[in-house]
Amino acid sequence: MASNTVAMPAPVCLIENSSTGQLHVNQQALEILSQIDQPVVVVAIVGLYRTGKSYLMNKLAGKRSGFSLGATIQSHTKGIWMWCVPHPCKPGHTLVLLDTEGLGDVEKGDQKNDCWIFALAVLLSSTLVYNSRGTIDNNALENLQYVTELTDLIKVKSQDSASDEEDIHFVRYFPQFIWAVRDFTLELKIEGVSVSADEYLEHALSLKKGFGKKVSDYNLPRECIRRYFPTRRCFVFVAPTAGENMSRVESMEENELSATFLQAAKQFCEYIFTQSTVKTIKGGHKVTGRMLGSLVSTYVDTISSGSVPCLDNAVLAMAQIENKAAVQQGLAVYQKGMEQSVQIPVTRDRMSEQHGKWEKQALETFMKRSFKDDGHIHQKTLADQIISHYTELVKRNDAVSIETCNKVLVDLSVQMSHNLQQGVYATPGGYKLYCEDRDHVVQQFRATPNKGTKAEDVLDQFLKQKKIEAASILLADQKLTENEKQIASEREHALQMEQQNKAMEEETRQMKCTLEEEQRSRAENEQQMELKLQEEIENARKEHERALESKLKEQEELMKKGFEEKATMLQEEISQLKKESKSWSDVTKTLLEAGRDICNSVLQYKSMRSLMKR
Repeated sequence: MASNTVAMPAPVCLIENSSTGQLHVNQQALEILSQIDQPVVVVAIVGLYRTGKSYLMNKLAGKRSGFSLGATIQSHTKGIWMWCVPHPCKPGHTLVLLDTEGLGDVEKGDQKNDCWIFALAVLLSSTLVYNSRGTIDNNALENLQYVTELTDLIKVKSQDSASDEEDIHFVRYFPQFIWAVRDFTLELKIEGVSVSADEYLEHALSLKKGFGKKVSDYNLPRECIRRYFPTRRCFVFVAPTAGENMSRVESMEENELSATFLQAAKQFCEYIFTQSTVKTIKGGHKVTGRMLGSLVSTYVDTISSGSVPCLDNAVLAMAQIENKAAVQQGLAVYQKGMEQSVQIPVTRDRMSEQHGKWEKQALETFMKRSFKDDGHIHQKTLADQIISHYTELVKRNDAVSIETCNKVLVDLSVQMSHNLQQGVYATPGGYKLYCEDRDHVVQQFRATPNKGTKAEDVLDQFLKQKKIEAASILLADQKLTENEKQIASEREHALQMEQQNKAMEEETRQMKCTLEEEQRSRAENEQQMELKLQEEIENARKEHERALESKLKEQEELMKKGFEEKATMLQEEISQLKKESKSWSDVTKTLLEAGRDICNSVLQYKSMRSLMKR
């Protein structure tokens, strides 16, 4: 199937935020996402209202306008707005930009609603941009209080688990983090030494030693950012223009803006374009636009019902939708391929060859879209539907073959029927003439192409029908002696048996073909299943390694800064992750063996076997 994207001329609202704080999904936006079957890189921007978030998103879209900038102290963006554009650096990918409404809007005055907007940005994005003004100081970090509440707003597992167990998993599934500091006026120096923007961020996230509520409150947002977002970058932007011109930045030409600001914006965009990864879900599965729409609906519906969004539940719900669609997509590939390549009646060899070819392509299509097909239920469904379609096609081919062969024999036998009616065979020597005409019909029949699978069987029935007719002509032929008639009768019997044997041989050969098809189908299903399992296991392993690597890095940094106690507390998580690492080979072997057992047990092909019993 061709890979589709959508080039939107302007953003649309993805998640509406009503005046009462209720969140609603915009169906128009879902329709747009449903048309995108490419992997998506999702960049969401969050931050306090009136901090210039929309300008950066317009830059990423390659436009001067689109997302509303506004020119007053009121928050312009309400809810979450979406703009889908072809990715400028990754062919076959779509860049999805999400601009969120400003947090801390005094007119709204609903901190819980702000928390859900922030949580949705985290859940939906592969890169999260936090936009602020001034400097990264304690006040700026306190404004990012929403990050400290993520364990209350997001669950990884559907079953109850302790918050510290959830923390271990957050790092696997949370997006890359970028802090964009706007209107930055300081020098990038720490204790007189020049530093990079990234080093400036890490310094701002340094923990304070000591105990008590004041120290705990100071460290909490910093610990959360360090723990949940191990991949962190920082970009600082000077003011784009003088204060009196800030209200018309959108309409100003680039040569009227600060060159330093434009350079920072260029570096920011280049980083997003080259380093932002494709959105993935638990298990490392790449998300398409269509799948992103499913996530949006699941998360918003969950929040609206008063529950907490759960990554496990969202993935399972999406898997059900995607796997059912994958079955239909795979079946459509098989049906279309067979329809175009098989013009019945055809030989069983030709049909079997095409069946194998299109079954393979159907399975590959299914595997490309499916994920988390626990128990391979949907793969079995596809296999059953393919075999059901093939069984009906075989039956139809047999029926058309019988009809075609009978018509051919009728047409070839016109002269024989005429001679029989005219009494040509009722004269002395008529039996010899009859045999010559009948043998000629048989020869012409065998030479006729495109008769399909039932040629020998129909010819067997044809000769059986002629048996009484031939015996009557033989008996009435006065030219033959009794001994010659006896020899001729035996030859007739031998001819009948020879043709009957040919029909039986053809039936046996088709039964053997059915068994070979079954074995080939089972092998193909098993091979495709193993490849899919290995892919999913490898994705999960990489997720696990990223989590372990981030924990080890965090522990090392804590030890360097003298936070031995906090580093020790991380050791339990690290030990658990290392223990899981050692068991990966055993897990892989067990899953593959279980998959083979399931494959053998579910792919029985009862429909095909019924063909052999007809």
